[in-house]
This record gives sequence, structure tokens and C-alpha cells, in this order.
Amino acid sequence: MKAATIQLETLTCPSCLQKIEAAVKGVGGVDQDTVKVMFNSSKVKLNFDDEKVSVDQIEKAITKVGYEVQKSSVR
Repeated sequence: MKAATIQLETLTCPSCLQKIEAAVKGVGGVDQDTVKVMFNSSKVKLNFDDEKVSVDQIEKAITKVGYEVQKSSVR
């Protein structure tokens, strides 16, 4: 398991948060219990299985629902 922090464009509404959370939780290999979308800092934190999914695929799921990813860090 790896942990990722994904910095997004500024989030403007609580429904944005729900859309992003649903998109990320829908990606296979993401540990659903660890997904946290932080409204004030516009970040998503999560753990994922790097053998099943890459951070790029998680970013694509976010951009697909209409939000811009600024940068990601994985540890």
C-alpha cells in the first residue's frame, strides 16, 4: 500500500467534494476507508495498492468528473 496526497484546484462547493470522493472510491485498488477529501485545503488523501492502480489512474478519475489536479505526491 502507498499513500497519496493529491492537490486539486480550489474547491468551491460541498457537492464538488462528494463527486471527487465518489470518483476516487470508484477506482479499483483504492482503499475506500482511507479516502479523505479536504475542502479547505483542496486536497485528497488516500491509500492505494500500487500493484493494482497508479496515481495517474486516480488523477484521471478526478479530471474525468471535471476537476483539475495540480500535483500529487506518493509515499
